[in-house]
Amino acid sequence: MRREIQIVIIAAILITAVIYAIDFAGHTGFGPYEDKNPENSRYTEIREYEGEKLSSVNDFRENSIRGPVYPDMSTYRLKISGLVKKPASYTYSEAVSGFTNHSEVTTLYCVEGWQVTILWEGISVSDLIDISGPEDQADTVIFHAYDGYTTSFPLEYITGNEIILAHSMNGISLPPERGFPFQLVAEDRWGYKWIKWVTEIELSDDGNYRGYWESRGYSDSAELDESFFGT
Repeated sequence: MRREIQIVIIAAILITAVIYAIDFAGHTGFGPYEDKNPENSRYTEIREYEGEKLSSVNDFRENSIRGPVYPDMSTYRLKISGLVKKPASYTYSEAVSGFTNHSEVTTLYCVEGWQVTILWEGISVSDLIDISGPEDQADTVIFHAYDGYTTSFPLEYITGNEIILAHSMNGISLPPERGFPFQLVAEDRWGYKWIKWVTEIELSDDGNYRGYWESRGYSDSAELDESFFGT
């Protein structure tokens, strides 16, 4: 009887260990990515697109000023504010379904030295701005995030490059750790300009505005062929 009890205990320990290992893998990036986002109905990550190999969602490092953000989607709104004729506020579903979606393969380059090439899908920032009607004096676009992070761009950069606000990467919705509900795909700019957890797009005439890292000495233009530290 004692031996049977020992066998049962050992079996229970082994089962618990297996369950813990599976759960650990799903929460730390080990093993294949499992999308647990309730907004997402697609669970298979695309790893190749039109012959180009893609990085994995798991290849990112977690970079943020306060750690990952997990927004309450029942109250989330994407706001278009500032120097616009018609300020707007969209729920997540209104933004995603109400505007034309665009896809592009673009590489994010981090100042730490790593990079990822991802298939991004999202909505055009220009479309969002156009609907609200920018005032004539607006020349700067300031992006705000849930955690207080901000960054800005000249309006002409946004409109001249068809910059998108991504809601999906490699065919799956952005995980919270990667910026859900929206991350800016700041094409040809260093990674700190790719603001995550976007809540507001503000039109401004303050060309001297400096965001979180820019006010700490990082380049405001953040062009890839220039040093990220400086003017």
